[in-house]
Amino acid sequence: MMRMINDIVYTIGYSGFQLEEFLKTLKTHHISAVIDVRSSPHSKYYSEYNAEPLKVILNKNEIAYRSYSREFGARQADSIFSPKGYMDFNLFVKSSQFLEGVRKIERGIEEGYTPAFMCAEKRPVNCHRAILVTRWFFEHGYQVIHILPDGKTETQEDIENQLKEIYFPGRAQISLFNSDKNESDFVFDAYIKANGKIGFRETTEKMTEQDDKESMVYEAI
Repeated sequence: MMRMINDIVYTIGYSGFQLEEFLKTLKTHHISAVIDVRSSPHSKYYSEYNAEPLKVILNKNEIAYRSYSREFGARQADSIFSPKGYMDFNLFVKSSQFLEGVRKIERGIEEGYTPAFMCAEKRPVNCHRAILVTRWFFEHGYQVIHILPDGKTETQEDIENQLKEIYFPGRAQISLFNSDKNESDFVFDAYIKANGKIGFRETTEKMTEQDDKESMVYEAI
């Protein structure tokens, strides 16, 4: 299905914002629905972003709130999604629960909502909202805009360029000796490497852990 040019999805990481600034930013971008993609919609360090109080304040500002932890969360209890010892994003996006989430987002857009996928991490390149969720939307014709704390934005193309620089800074040299490998191949492989970096490992992390650590494993980058 071809997307219309106005089919836009946004993302935002709340740890870069005071609550009032967060609300102002949502309104600036005319966002009318916050889609919480945290596996556990609670925060140890940012309690104002816990699901219950956040829903109340968003609704007061005429912004809908939905938790899509089952559909888009980076931690899934079913081990079928972790054949390599960590959650395989390429496998999960083919699941019925992920695609159910997609259908709900598409229906919301058709009804006039402008959604923003919300998680904790400031930088989208470090977060599953970009490596898992909006990668799918981008590859299916949506325009993706990641909102940053400094008032700037990044597109999914920007994310892919960053991933190539992180994981294949010497790709020109690689291409010289492997003429079959093009930029699309590097993007695909970079997503896989990023998935391996942030994919949830049940053996080393607890499913009940607060969300703040969920998408902050790239802090050293």
